[in-house]
Amino acid sequence: MKRILSTELAQHAGERVMVAGWLHRLRRLGGINFLALRDGWGILQAVIDDPSELAKLAPLADESVLSIEGVVTEEAQAPGGYELRQCRVHVLVAVEEPPPFELNKRVLKPNLDVFLDHAAVGLRHPQKRAIFHLGAGVMHAFRSYLRSERFTEIQSPKLVGTATEGGANVFPVDYLGRTAYLAQSPQFYKQIMVGVYERVFEVGPVFRAEPHNTARHLNEYVSLDAEMGFIHDHHDVMAVVTGVIRAILSHLGTDHQEALALLGVQLPRALESFPSIYFPEALRLVGEALGQNLEGELDLAPEHERWLGTWAQEQFGSDFLFVTGYPMAKRPFYTHPNPADPAYSNSFDLLFRGTELVTGGQRLHRYGEYIQALEARNLNPGDFAGYLQAFRHGMPPHGGFAIGLERFLMQLLGLSNIRETTIFPRDLTRLSP
Repeated sequence: MKRILSTELAQHAGERVMVAGWLHRLRRLGGINFLALRDGWGILQAVIDDPSELAKLAPLADESVLSIEGVVTEEAQAPGGYELRQCRVHVLVAVEEPPPFELNKRVLKPNLDVFLDHAAVGLRHPQKRAIFHLGAGVMHAFRSYLRSERFTEIQSPKLVGTATEGGANVFPVDYLGRTAYLAQSPQFYKQIMVGVYERVFEVGPVFRAEPHNTARHLNEYVSLDAEMGFIHDHHDVMAVVTGVIRAILSHLGTDHQEALALLGVQLPRALESFPSIYFPEALRLVGEALGQNLEGELDLAPEHERWLGTWAQEQFGSDFLFVTGYPMAKRPFYTHPNPADPAYSNSFDLLFRGTELVTGGQRLHRYGEYIQALEARNLNPGDFAGYLQAFRHGMPPHGGFAIGLERFLMQLLGLSNIRETTIFPRDLTRLSP
């Protein structure tokens, strides 16, 4: 008998079928007992009324692995409106030790550290599964939208010979007797590939050796990157970012309603175009509102981003706000300056509910400008020879952006710690599980 999934019961009403999964809960009610079986798609209910079948379940702890044969019967009170009756149980893996915390409760009880210590089992909880279903949906929509805009997906190396951002926050790796580094981003490679395909994107891990221990940072996370050629300036890139965000929210609202409902998520309204503010003006507004002297500041602190998020909601009814024109001193060497205001850059951050979500901008594209930019920061052009080769042989005006997947989910779900949206977090203290 071919196995069917928990979501397919309605298609087999009146038929005898086989299902398989984990023992989620067994409720003993005298002569009739209700078994909740969880598979990779949901939870179904099976009625166990035969004493011999019930005896098979007596020694089992939750999370035992079972297959069950039964007749699909309509029942309004059952999950999905159908249940299995006349059941025969087959024990595939008998578990005697209960899980470290109760997975069949609506809300998990352990604190975050305890949960992360037992994430290999804790991730089975329906709400946790829903979080990462949404993460899969975000990646799917990101890919689908960019493919519809004629971007080509690439995969870049994660072992590199030079720090991408030109900084010290990299993880060194012994590479057959030489020092290599885990890639901080695919930045160099996606720029190079603009010279091949014009429009490229990548979904993959990036690594930051920053000794922070905050609720919004990780040392490894999933970055959704894109780069495009033949742009006028960074506003062309911002238009693509807006399209990507709108496509992601549309997809989640259409194809992931069950996960959104389980998590109690209200999707933000994504305007056709997001409001924008120039960095010096943002500093002025924030400084006046908070009574702070922000003259000469090179970046926005988290409290400044939160204030701007509230301001954008009040002024424009938008959960999203572009901040453009960050100081050149704060941006990487490959960033294009604003021709009309050279101390500031043709770059942007997109704030989502008061937290930085996307960073992007226009890049330099002429070889001579790269040499000048590297030397101005006391970086040796020879260390970037492979990267610079593309610019010696003709590169168009181009730009791109990157979205942090885990931070996007954290803001979308209204969670307080990015580790809640990371399957197995890597941070200052955690390398396991």
